[in-house]
Amino acid sequence: GLKLSQTSPELPPTAESGPASQPHRDLPNAQSQQQVTARPRPMTHQLSSPDFHGDEKTEQVTSIGQIKPELYRLRQGEQGEGKQGDTCGKISFLLRYAFNTEQLVVKILKALDLPAKDANGFSDPYVKIYLLPDRKKKFQTKVHRKTLNPVFNETFQFGVPLAELHSRKLHFSVYDFDRFSRHDLIGQVVVDNLLDFSEGSGEKPVWRDIVEGTAEKADLGELNFSLCYLPTAGRLTATVIKATNLKAMDLTGFSDPYVKASLICDSRRLKKRKTSIKKNTLNPVYNEALVFDIPHENIDNVSLIIAVMDYDCIGHNEVIGMCRVGSDADGPGREHWTAMLENPRKPIEHWHQLVEVE
Repeated sequence: GLKLSQTSPELPPTAESGPASQPHRDLPNAQSQQQVTARPRPMTHQLSSPDFHGDEKTEQVTSIGQIKPELYRLRQGEQGEGKQGDTCGKISFLLRYAFNTEQLVVKILKALDLPAKDANGFSDPYVKIYLLPDRKKKFQTKVHRKTLNPVFNETFQFGVPLAELHSRKLHFSVYDFDRFSRHDLIGQVVVDNLLDFSEGSGEKPVWRDIVEGTAEKADLGELNFSLCYLPTAGRLTATVIKATNLKAMDLTGFSDPYVKASLICDSRRLKKRKTSIKKNTLNPVYNEALVFDIPHENIDNVSLIIAVMDYDCIGHNEVIGMCRVGSDADGPGREHWTAMLENPRKPIEHWHQLVEVE
């Protein structure tokens, strides 16, 4: 009696796309390549009923001379050395170290057999890449809709001296994009011994098993802004400079972010200020000043909640992430506020990690 809808109200059907371009054997110098994959098969092809499992097994055992798919799977050399029964799939990539520019070039090719995270039997996968231990600098592929076998073919470059290569690790995080909630972490891959790849030309694909991961916290991005307080004028200026690596909120794989600052006193919002909206970006640059009038005798009783919002011309604007600064804030928010009070008339600039709404 269970009916599965073949359509989704918030996602209009996409047009048929042309044949996918052939993947390149070498690594281009471009920062990123994008490839549009063909529309996946209808959902009914991906779903099976547990009631039929017994009949399928009987047919495989009793049918002599039938083609056995499992024998052909073993012959696919490009499948790598994965563990049997791994439910998180595999990922394929190319690595090359460019000695002349001291850059590690990474080309993400594709992923296979990803787990289905959505009710339609598919996922909307994308990949984030870090060069550990640095987590500030990261790249992200485009989101591929309704597929368990995405083809990425995107190239990224990390600047790293050859002398540091032995101590660095490449970290891939595979996510399932979700328009209305936190993106699901499908799994992770960590590649060390990067010196082993420095001599190669980067023409042989590397395959790795994707290890299931659920503990990693959603990465919402970082916000850079300065605070400046003029005691005599009773004026607080929050200059929003830029944000990086914001969470993608739209189906395009981007967001339309703006920043809203709210002045809080005794858990009540007194005033709010907003920046302009930056369209289709995860790394907006603002350089806009938001000014609040706060008498000097009240400066210790207020705080600022600074939220990065995703503008939506149809529905409600959504919060990507937020941070709080003030004497009652935690950690970096309190430190930034204290540094501002200790240096009147001087802009104090800090980076803040965005968190979910309190």
